[in-house]
Amino acid sequence: MLSIIVSSCATKDQVVYFNDVQKIEGQKNLLEYEPKIERNDVLRINVSSSSVNEEIVAPFQMNQQGGGQSGGGGGQNLSLTGYLVSPKGTINFPVLGTVDVEGLTRTEIQEKLQTQISEYVRDPVVDVRIVNFSITVLGEVNSPGRVQITDGRITMPELLAMSGDVSYTGKRQNIRVIREVDGVKSVGFIDMTETDLFDSPYYYLKQNDIVYVEPTYARMKSAGFFGSPGAILGLVSSTLSLIFIFTR
Repeated sequence: MLSIIVSSCATKDQVVYFNDVQKIEGQKNLLEYEPKIERNDVLRINVSSSSVNEEIVAPFQMNQQGGGQSGGGGGQNLSLTGYLVSPKGTINFPVLGTVDVEGLTRTEIQEKLQTQISEYVRDPVVDVRIVNFSITVLGEVNSPGRVQITDGRITMPELLAMSGDVSYTGKRQNIRVIREVDGVKSVGFIDMTETDLFDSPYYYLKQNDIVYVEPTYARMKSAGFFGSPGAILGLVSSTLSLIFIFTR
């Protein structure tokens, strides 16, 4: 019974983030990190020019009424209007036709399109954004739900901040990240109480990741997953009695 009471009490190390924060002093951040484009991503691509009239680049702009889309029909929510990456990893871009984008970063796609468009337009400027970059947050956070990411890059601490942080009834040491790569799902774990998370492949989150924060023992007990200490003690006592009877 004493062990049950002790296990239901959280220690400082189980609650405080980055307990060994001294270890990361001087550590370099992966500023160059960018997610790779995947099939079924929706890209918003804007083309402009710093040296010619905007009418010159008009043929390379998507028709917001539905033209120039790859796999995206009319009547979509405008917030998701863009070039849908096909199952073959391509988009159908105006004038250029089919362009391979799967596995590339936003920056790589920008450079690729700028090179191809420069054959028609002088000094083209291309901006690429992932429109449907979102992450699902479940479990013991204060604001669970689907989080839309606008700048194409987010870390686990940033996501938890956007979700209202882990609640007092959530485990900070075993946050699960469910990720799919090339149709294969994988599961990773993040411990927010240790700075090892900064070296984890799950520190930077990818589009369509699912993040789940487990409940603590006390939370599960209050939800009725475990009996009261008295009931557990009674069960143990009954079990010992049966063992005593059948072994006499």
